[in-house]
Amino acid sequence: MNQYMIEIELPRPMSAEFLSLIPSQRAMVNAQMADGKISSYMLSMDRSKLWVVVNAASASEARGIIASFPIIAYVRFETHELAFHEHMKTMLQQISLN
Repeated sequence: MNQYMIEIELPRPMSAEFLSLIPSQRAMVNAQMADGKISSYMLSMDRSKLWVVVNAASASEARGIIASFPIIAYVRFETHELAFHEHMKTMLQQISLN
């Protein structure tokens, strides 16, 4: 499985139609995180960009995941394949209860 950083440029200004899609966008992202398709979802402080780390077999599959987002008609995005993506959760030791 490969990892891809998707850089998403959000619309400026954000229309009422775009803002109305945020709850369904968040629900979809949460579901994809639970399924392991998305490992990170980040928003810039000025709310101009999203960064999403996608776990996929190919760049095409990663773009397909992003293309399914409810907000897709309002954004532009770029795909970058990652050599690695480390974060605190992956660095913590897993505890076995056995």
